Amino acid sequence: MTPLVGGKAAGLGELVRLGERVPDGFCVTTSALRSGDLPVAEIAAAYRDLGGGPVAVRSSATAEDLPDASFAGMRDTILDVTGEADLLAAIEKCRQSLHTARALAYREAHDLGDGPDEMAVVVQRMVAPTVAGVLFTANPVTGRRTEMVVEAAAGLGTAVVDGTGDVERHVLDGTPRAGAGLLSAAQLDELHRTGQRLQHHLGGPQDVEWAYDRDGVLWLLQSRPITTLFPLPPATDDPDPRLYLEFGHVQGMLRPVTPMGMSTLKSLVSAMLASFGLRVEVTDIGGRLYGDLTDLVRDRSARKRVVNLLAVDFGPRAQAAVQQVLDDPRFAPRPGRGRGHGGAAPSARTAVRALTGVTRALARPEAARSRLFAEIRRLETDAAAPAGLTTAADRLRFVRAQDTSASVDAIVWPIVAGMLAAALPPHLLKGVASRDEINIVLGGMPHNVTIEMDLALWGLTTRARDHRDLLLTTPPAELARRYHDGTLPEIGLGAFLDRYGHRAVAEVDLGVPRWAEDPTPVFATIANYLRVTDPEQAPDRRFARAAATAEAALDDLVARARRRRPIRGRLAGFLLRRARSLAGLREAGKFGGLYRLREMRRQLLLIGADLSDHGLLARPDDIMFLTLDEVAAAVDDRVDHRSTVTARRAVHRRELRRRTVPVALLSDGTDLEAVRPTPSGPAGALRGVGAAAGVATGPARVVHDPATAHLEPGEILVASTTDPGWTPLFLTAAGLVTETGAVMAHGPTVAREYGIPAVICVPDATRAIRTGDIVTVDAAAGTVTVAA
Repeated sequence: MTPLVGGKAAGLGELVRLGERVPDGFCVTTSALRSGDLPVAEIAAAYRDLGGGPVAVRSSATAEDLPDASFAGMRDTILDVTGEADLLAAIEKCRQSLHTARALAYREAHDLGDGPDEMAVVVQRMVAPTVAGVLFTANPVTGRRTEMVVEAAAGLGTAVVDGTGDVERHVLDGTPRAGAGLLSAAQLDELHRTGQRLQHHLGGPQDVEWAYDRDGVLWLLQSRPITTLFPLPPATDDPDPRLYLEFGHVQGMLRPVTPMGMSTLKSLVSAMLASFGLRVEVTDIGGRLYGDLTDLVRDRSARKRVVNLLAVDFGPRAQAAVQQVLDDPRFAPRPGRGRGHGGAAPSARTAVRALTGVTRALARPEAARSRLFAEIRRLETDAAAPAGLTTAADRLRFVRAQDTSASVDAIVWPIVAGMLAAALPPHLLKGVASRDEINIVLGGMPHNVTIEMDLALWGLTTRARDHRDLLLTTPPAELARRYHDGTLPEIGLGAFLDRYGHRAVAEVDLGVPRWAEDPTPVFATIANYLRVTDPEQAPDRRFARAAATAEAALDDLVARARRRRPIRGRLAGFLLRRARSLAGLREAGKFGGLYRLREMRRQLLLIGADLSDHGLLARPDDIMFLTLDEVAAAVDDRVDHRSTVTARRAVHRRELRRRTVPVALLSDGTDLEAVRPTPSGPAGALRGVGAAAGVATGPARVVHDPATAHLEPGEILVASTTDPGWTPLFLTAAGLVTETGAVMAHGPTVAREYGIPAVICVPDATRAIRTGDIVTVDAAAGTVTVAA
């Protein structure tokens, strides 16, 4: 009945149906309020039937108290209303609160669009409480589902709901508790039992408003879903806690993955870990990739190396979370568990291939690069679908036959060699050179396909300056439409997309459109580049400066190191020079693999078009919200998946709005970072990890979607994470701040090569920093300071 009575009233009705104690009341429906004229006589009669006296008048809109939007505090509640005149005025005030500035801002922030939202009003008999408050049936701070949190205040409890005044807090985990403060032990136990009951009946964790009256009777005033909790990991038969580590940020993405993309990424990540001798089950939690590391951390052999193995791609936040688990007695090694549960040693053959490949690359880096790029050209050629794929069944067989997890020695080992050459010098030069100095040496790195792509786009922009006004004043989406319609002046975009059109933000997700399909992000970046008016800030000059600075710093550092530690200095110098020859290849393997993903996506969209023509999907790209088995059912048996896609798209849209994704989760929902003490840092500074040398001060630009980002030259780019699809923004940024990452990950690597300072792993940076704040990024200190 939500469309008629709103979310709050529907929830109260469900509580009544379940037999819970709810204050008597009535509802003025959406249809009664729609016309603008209050049904005065009916309201007065209902109020008299309620017995008159003081009542609570509460907004109950159709878009509140929903699983993905609570609207908590966004609409009005008026307490202790007495008399018909005041009642009518209170109802009118609630109706008007539907369109307040704060409610409209909330709708926009939650991407609720222009969907229907109407107001109903609940009128309930007032409870005169001695104590009242809120019960969360899961811990809203840590996410732990085995704990409940009670917040209580004397009297009406408005201090709890409004965030004002003194609040008493209790954490309930099912163990007996002594009464303290406002609530007795019996009352705490009653609240815990009530929470268990409501959570069971209502199908998920609840945010419950309650009150105890002067007779000690518990009244329930509201129960709605807790909308902020991150989803739980899949249930297992293991009675003990399990550890899940988030893997998506390795590829620079925290956005949810489409179901079609998830299947590909699972095999890709599993294969990557297997190359390090780690066998990990990859699972979907909230549309994100998580690896179950439980067996690894409980394995006596594997646990000794797992933290170090996470350094390169996963970064310090993941390392800290895993170290936290290693110190937890619940994850101690178990008798009888050895190698084979989580740690799987690489085969002798793989070890020999790795040693041979890395050694060859270090010995002859130019030859290794030649082999690598020749292999990428072969991948591009081989990715094309064969002629004769004419039916949906033919196309599906082609897609199923693709192995996206396969690795090629000519590509893998030169990249590994470059990453090792970049990762080892800080250990060799400890006490001789700082991490910041080494990061300078790793700047301006050649042979990086992503850098080449960004500079190619800059070159296109400089040649398109005759059309500056058109490109700056026309929305990027409109420019993309005109490009596909053939009504846009020739600016060289076709040649750029021929080379780089298989790329995108979150490009490892099959469900994401490539730039060739939708060049809107490319046009947004061109507009940003056109705003660069200082010749010295031109991206090609910045990159050249970074390269020259790096070479000079390398010579100086090696000379100093050889004077102080001759043997280590020589070895470090050799590795740093090899890093400059090979570490830029970091992006090449992914770049080559994307050709296969592009063709798979193209074939899937053609299948989707066939299925939509037959009424089995609403539109071709709906196929990205199915699995391959479900596609087969549609192709072979004509199964209609439209309702399935609609439900999954709704979940995907909701998860796209989520700004915080836990780095590490336990199976009970605990966010490990939320229960770890926050390290202290300089007053007023946000602490992270320096990943690209330098200091920069400028206005912050918080960006959640690079496709439409407006970035002025000299601004500090602040993002949750970045992948190669973000890097065109780096060319005009003065600095980079991210919430996740590793020193050798995509974003910091490209930041070093442009010579802009970067601080990564800054928790909640996109919340703590607002667009326009003047911030200082200090990579040496690993801090981001917001000016007062």
